[in-house]
Amino acid sequence: MAATRLELNLMRLLSRCEALAAERRDPAEWRLEKYVAALEVMLHELKQQAGKPAPELLNEYSRKVDFLKGLLEAEKLSSSTEKALANQFLAPGRTPTTTKERTPATKTVHLQTKARCTGKMRSELLGSTNPQLFSSCSCRGLVSDEKQSAVELDAVLQHHQDMQEKLAEEMLSLARSLKNNTLAAQNVIKQDNQTLSHSLRMADQNFEKLKDESDRLEQHAKKSVNWLLWIMLIVVCFIFISMILFIRIFPKLK
Repeated sequence: MAATRLELNLMRLLSRCEALAAERRDPAEWRLEKYVAALEVMLHELKQQAGKPAPELLNEYSRKVDFLKGLLEAEKLSSSTEKALANQFLAPGRTPTTTKERTPATKTVHLQTKARCTGKMRSELLGSTNPQLFSSCSCRGLVSDEKQSAVELDAVLQHHQDMQEKLAEEMLSLARSLKNNTLAAQNVIKQDNQTLSHSLRMADQNFEKLKDESDRLEQHAKKSVNWLLWIMLIVVCFIFISMILFIRIFPKLK
């Protein structure tokens, strides 16, 4: 299905936002934030259209818009450590926005931003003590402090790695718990289905038995009516014959 005008405008604006995100921007730059807000509005309108794109394509658009929003929110953080940690949890797009791209632009932006945050964090850790070391320490002290800074950097990175591992373990635990709850719910539903099937079979059997008993009762009622009719006929005949005999035996008085 051909892309609508709204979808084409969305792709153009998304490509422009990706290009702006890849550049080194001034902190006072406001265009990218406004463009991302416009992207959200256009994406919402695109989802409401009757001839909207395929769900996979809409999910890809949403993924890229969410990535740009997360990138802007990460840039507003004050600490470079927090920025680096926030950038690690961003999910770039999986497919190129335009045919000219070989790799998704958001993925390239993600790698560039991650490298900048890591380099800035490393320079903050290493550069905070270098001026004092050059002015007041010997070469041996410089090497020692650099080693200490490297150890601190390793400690920070290890802390982040531990946090990620802990988060991964918690997510794994939640996934296991969800799986167990799902299996328990499936077992309960299966037992309920078995109980319902048994109840339906019993109801069918009782209905068949009730039908048979109804037929027997109907036949019995018909037989009873037939016997009653014959008895009444016999009684009437007996009375008729008795009256004739009575008239014969006792003639009319003169």
